[in-house]
Amino acid sequence: MNFAMSCSNLSVISRSSRAWIVAAAIGLFSLLPAMPSLAASSDWALNEGGRMRLILLPQQADGTRHGALVIEPKPGWITYWKEPGDVGIPPAITPAPGAAYTVERVGFPVPKVLTNGDMTDVGYDHPVTLPISLKNAPDDTAVTLSAFVGVCQNICIPFQADLSVPPDTDGVANAVETALVRAAQTQVPPGPSPEFHVVDHQLAADHRELVVRLKMPAGADSPQAFVSGPSGHVFTHSVASRGTGGETVLTLPIGKLPKKYKIAGKHWGILVVSGNRAMETTLAFD
Repeated sequence: MNFAMSCSNLSVISRSSRAWIVAAAIGLFSLLPAMPSLAASSDWALNEGGRMRLILLPQQADGTRHGALVIEPKPGWITYWKEPGDVGIPPAITPAPGAAYTVERVGFPVPKVLTNGDMTDVGYDHPVTLPISLKNAPDDTAVTLSAFVGVCQNICIPFQADLSVPPDTDGVANAVETALVRAAQTQVPPGPSPEFHVVDHQLAADHRELVVRLKMPAGADSPQAFVSGPSGHVFTHSVASRGTGGETVLTLPIGKLPKKYKIAGKHWGILVVSGNRAMETTLAFD
């Protein structure tokens, strides 16, 4: 999967500011559960560990329909990033069988490394909103998406629900829903930029170590990396050093890969976080 995205003015908004925007939007939205379901929202699906619902905005001129999956773990519970770590469940969002519409993109905000004893998870210990984009989902069509996520406390509980949004014949966006979706979109890390990008990368011949050279913004904090390898593998431990050309060099130990895994032609994802900045792209291997 190609995680590269064009750089935009998202990168100049601090993560703390974006978090405040999302919190404000969620705060407004949380006032609404007692009310009937809004025209472009599903009902809340409930689970022992939390709840989730689907929001859809009106279709745009190019046929894209933006929306979001809102996941709210209960206090003390967590949910997962796209590569969840040791034992987690990555979110999956799929159309109803036979549907003409498709899920084109699911975005993920910057996660946390969450440790529990000797287990390491990658995800969120707070409510999270995943922006999504659909194709071929006109406003006058009912949309049902199957959402499958994991919510965990001492044990991990699969949380599956079919979330249905009725037809929206008016095609007019609700202001609160629009604010929530737009805020969630700003939380998705942008792609590389001239001042923040991967210069090059190399995986050792024995596949035990990955070295990534980075161009970092001036005055940037020491980076943290999330490297998504083969499905089910995420690497979050790295050591930073200074390269001969002034670049930042990250060295990551690579754990056990699948048996007979061949790196040639593969693409891994990398998310680099430095203070209030983040950048996400892919690592292609020849």
